[in-house]
Amino acid sequence: MIDRNSPIPFYAQLKAEILVRIEQKIWKPGEQLPGELDLCHAFSVSRTVVRQALQELEAEGVVRREKGRGTFVAEEKITEALAQRLTGFYQDMAEQGLSPMSKVLRQAVLAAQPKVAASLGLAAGEQVVEIERLRYIGDEPLALVTTWLPYQLCPGLEMVDLTWQSLYGVLERQFGLVIASGRRTMEAVGAGPREAELLRVPPGTPLMLLDSVGYLENGLPVEMFHALHRGDRARFEVFLTKQKPATGGQGE
Repeated sequence: MIDRNSPIPFYAQLKAEILVRIEQKIWKPGEQLPGELDLCHAFSVSRTVVRQALQELEAEGVVRREKGRGTFVAEEKITEALAQRLTGFYQDMAEQGLSPMSKVLRQAVLAAQPKVAASLGLAAGEQVVEIERLRYIGDEPLALVTTWLPYQLCPGLEMVDLTWQSLYGVLERQFGLVIASGRRTMEAVGAGPREAELLRVPPGTPLMLLDSVGYLENGLPVEMFHALHRGDRARFEVFLTKQKPATGGQGE
């Protein structure tokens, strides 16, 4: 409870009390917190104190506030290793005991646009398989991913059902294509109208954009993808190591 003799501000104490209840699962992910007035009465603090505590928790991603509805415990973020390992969404989710599913929005053979052709080492207009998928965990959409692959390397891929299986797995089993290296960039963007509708977030919501080109062992580019991940539900894990300085020379 609030210690009125403590030098710690009341809002900070209230924030800590709310965090304890969330960590102990008294208030579970997705569950609505008591209203502001209820919190005022329960902790004998002013509404200003309650609002400041909730604002900080919202800024930290612990709770989410919905206008006209109230404050809810934020869903736990799902960790993806796409930024450090050559894994796909399907493998990352399966390794965490989750059941990933894809809704295929488009899967067709098309003429490559200039940017796609350049990334895949193709001439402009050469055929590619384009696959746009909405990636789900349960009934919640988490990412919108568009992938392009050279048609000559995987003819027939446009007919494969990818609803419940990994694209990387299909490439390996059916076409003998193993992605051995890749180049990936990541940045924050705002959700446009279409992305917002598909991912069930308000327009302008922060998304994490991941662009990638994958290569076979011989250096041939085989895959390009453009993925938009919900910032409120995803986080990327990166493992770092310190490089040893070169031996010899000056500065030893």
